Amino acid sequence: MTDSTHSPAPGAAAEFDRQVRTLVALGYPALSGRTPERFAELVAPLRAEAVARTDRAAYAAYEPAATGRVPFVLVIGRELAPVERTMPLTTLRGGRLPGFVDRSFEPGSLARFVATGTTRPPGRDGVHLLFDVERGEEFCGAVPGDALATVAERGRTPLTVEEGIALLTHVPEVLVKNKCFSLGGSRCGDRRVPALWISKRAPKLGWCWEGNPHTWLGMASAGARHA
Repeated sequence: MTDSTHSPAPGAAAEFDRQVRTLVALGYPALSGRTPERFAELVAPLRAEAVARTDRAAYAAYEPAATGRVPFVLVIGRELAPVERTMPLTTLRGGRLPGFVDRSFEPGSLARFVATGTTRPPGRDGVHLLFDVERGEEFCGAVPGDALATVAERGRTPLTVEEGIALLTHVPEVLVKNKCFSLGGSRCGDRRVPALWISKRAPKLGWCWEGNPHTWLGMASAGARHA
């Protein structure tokens, strides 16, 4: 399960190392068919970029539960870590119940919710960094289609399912009551938009209609991806 005692890191290097340790502790190396050492080697090249692109003061007043903002997140693509296996590894901050995929995803449908266009993850096997991440609670109550248009106008990009799970895995406190978020970067060709919210005291991956607003559901986005 996710470590529930996340504390502000002294800098980007320490935060990157913490995120790697989290993934190793949760069993991501085995999911990817690697030893912990080989897994660390896989993601190690991204460490320098995380440090170079993160402001030194980014973690000085780090309160993601309140602000919904995270400087960067290390993402492992579904090619190495399937969504069906990683979602149950998430928890709420301070919680013990595992995250789950909602039954509204009919058998086999989750595989069809993939990144489209500019949200397609860069790099080998989808392993990449996501920078300037926002939970997007300003879009709570907005129609998801309108929220996606605004995100695009700002030159930002909506998060994919894998990126949303990565954000929740590394920073579980970002998912709080009435400040949950859609993951508009993954679509399956219809009007369904994946989303993460809280159900039965655990994180749930579900979906909502593109044209239906929800007062408790925003639109997560990021400033950039890098591999």
